[in-house]
Amino acid sequence: MAHQGEPAGGQGTQGHNRIRRIATEEAWSIPEIPKAQLELLNGPCPPDDASLRMGAMFAGLPEVQKQLCDIGPGRIARMDELGIDRQLLLLTAPGVQVLDARTGTELAALSNDRLAEACRKYPDRFSGLTAFAPQDVKGAVKEIERGMTKLGLNGAVLNSHTQGHYLDEPAFEPILEALEHFDAALYIHPTSPPSNWVYPYAYRGFIGALAGFSHEVWMHTMGLIFSGAFDKYPKLRLVIGHAGEAMPLLLYRFDWMQSNADGRPGLRGGQPPVKLKHKVSHYFHNNIWVTTSGVAWEPAIKFCMDVLGPERVIYAMDYPYQVSADEVATYDNLDIPFEHKKMLMQTNAEHVFRLPSFG
Repeated sequence: MAHQGEPAGGQGTQGHNRIRRIATEEAWSIPEIPKAQLELLNGPCPPDDASLRMGAMFAGLPEVQKQLCDIGPGRIARMDELGIDRQLLLLTAPGVQVLDARTGTELAALSNDRLAEACRKYPDRFSGLTAFAPQDVKGAVKEIERGMTKLGLNGAVLNSHTQGHYLDEPAFEPILEALEHFDAALYIHPTSPPSNWVYPYAYRGFIGALAGFSHEVWMHTMGLIFSGAFDKYPKLRLVIGHAGEAMPLLLYRFDWMQSNADGRPGLRGGQPPVKLKHKVSHYFHNNIWVTTSGVAWEPAIKFCMDVLGPERVIYAMDYPYQVSADEVATYDNLDIPFEHKKMLMQTNAEHVFRLPSFG
């Protein structure tokens, strides 16, 4: 086992025969954020926001909060136990997006400052994504710029919808422009479905990982595609977790049914029709990467590699929410070529998130 602060090590012993395991959907937080969420929910006029209620639920779990807020020796020791060399840290859902614009912007900046400090302190173990508050578009653009140019972070994270609003809406276009301009890959992490369509999920206990999380990110991803975002910003990079929220399984059907929404007038509140330049599958092969968070299952991993290409699939564990002591062994034993295994566990993440290369 590695000493604290040193890489855990991977397969092989040296050079190109060694794999450094990089986990890319690893949650963290700061105490001020759940505190603000609870204050809002318990205030005189709390919003009807299922994501806020989810945040308050997690705020009441002290052991989870302890793990989330530890981005120091305790987390590193756990990484060593699990065989993880580097974590890419993402501000956990629902983050700052359930708060008012001013509070959200301030807490996003505070979290990014602390994240950058941890990455400087443990440069071989932690990297991180910039959090931002889309409810303050100008502030979000400034924070993306600050995260990428001054703090040295490695992309951006969004806990999907912001109080029922998605990045494919015209008001948020400056954020997409900034993400491309500052070369920031955007990781869209799930949250609870918006209030206006959460009831059927809550009624059946499906609001979280059983269904609601995946469907919510599906909406965000397809919304961005059909808005023409990737045609207008062809260098924009999007990352989604949980084996692409099962979307790779449906690429054939997405292409077949594309005309249902492509080029149709009257959609999006009566906006002019948007005609895509390519099939839906094109954007999954050129702008979108998927991670394996929560899906340590060989058939699904191999399917995603086969459909999208081995260069489009990236390892993630989903710490601390879904952690298995034998997960790394599952990946070590995958029946895939060593070259593809190294891409999955290491080099794809280094490429997409502009991480320092282990070699």
